[in-house]
Amino acid sequence: MKAMLQERFGPPETLRLADIDRPEAGTGQVLVRVRAASLNPYDWHMLRGDPYVARLMGGVGLTRPKCRVAGIDAAGEVVAVGADVRAFQPGDEVLGFCPGSFAEYARTTADLLVPKPARLTFEQAAAVPMGAVTALRGIRTVGKAQAGHRVLINGAGGGVGTFAVQIAAALGAEVTGVCSARNAELVRSLGAAHVVDYIREDFTAGREHYDLILDNVGHHPLGRLRRVLTPAGTLVANGGGSPGRVFGVVGHTLRLIAADAFARQHLRVIIPTAPAGSTREDLLAVTALIEAGRLAPVVGRTYPLADAAEGVRHVEEGHARGKAVVTVP
Repeated sequence: MKAMLQERFGPPETLRLADIDRPEAGTGQVLVRVRAASLNPYDWHMLRGDPYVARLMGGVGLTRPKCRVAGIDAAGEVVAVGADVRAFQPGDEVLGFCPGSFAEYARTTADLLVPKPARLTFEQAAAVPMGAVTALRGIRTVGKAQAGHRVLINGAGGGVGTFAVQIAAALGAEVTGVCSARNAELVRSLGAAHVVDYIREDFTAGREHYDLILDNVGHHPLGRLRRVLTPAGTLVANGGGSPGRVFGVVGHTLRLIAADAFARQHLRVIIPTAPAGSTREDLLAVTALIEAGRLAPVVGRTYPLADAAEGVRHVEEGHARGKAVVTVP
C-alpha cells in the first residue's frame, strides 16, 4: 500500500510517500480502507518531536516519531476484523482514530471507531474525530457550558473552533467567536451571536465577561484572559503552541495548574493527543449531534495523499479555516 512515512523528526518535507506492506487486523483490531484523513496540530507535533520535553516523556518518540506512518484521524470502510470484534464487519463505513491514517490502509482497535453518519461524505467524516472530540471536551465535559452561559471561543474559525461554536450553541449558550474577518460570516452561521475580529479588537481589553473561555490560540497572557472571566468562570486552554518550543504546552499546563491552586476561577487545560479515556463515548456523542443536524464539519482545504506534507505545513501555520483533509484514492 502507499503511505506517508515519518521516519525521522523534522519539518513537513520530512514526510515521504512510499510503498509498504499492508497491516493485518489482529485480535480486537479493525483494518480500515482509508478514504480520507484529516490534518491536526497533533500531526506536526509528532513529526517535529515538539515540544522537546515530550520526547523524554514518551509522548512523541525519543529519537524518531513513535508511529512510522503519519496521521491519526480517518474515515473509510472496514476491510477486515480480528478475533473478538463484534461491533463491525467488512463493508461498514466508519470514522475514528486510526494511527497511521495517511495511508491506503490503517489498523486500529474497535473502541476507537464509530459508524459514519450517512449524511457525511468521507472527507467530512474524517474531519470529525480529534477536532470534534476536543471541542466537546472543552465546551461540555471540562467547560461545563450550560444554557444561558456566556461562552467565548478564541480561534472560532479553526478546526476545533468551528465544532466548539456549534456545540456551545446547541447547549443553549450565548456564543462569542474570535476569528479573522474572512471567517466572521462562517462563525455566525455556525451559531455565534457575536463575532470579534482579532485584528481590530483585543477581546481581553473589553468590558464583557464570560462564564467560559475556550482558548484555541494561546497568544494572550493568563492574567488578561482571567480579567474577562466572571469571578467563578472557567478558562479551558486547548494545548498546542508554536513549533520548536522546548517545553511548549507542558510548561503552559504546569503554569495553569499552579495558578489554579490559588484562584477562585477554574483554570483547565485539554491536550489534543492520541485518544485517551471515554473516546468511543465522545465519538458517539458528536456523531449523535451530527445525525440530529446540530453539528456539521467544516472542511476548508483538501489535499491528495501525495501532498500531505503541504497540508501539514498549512495547519502548522495556524490559519486554517475549518479542517484540512487528505483524500486517499
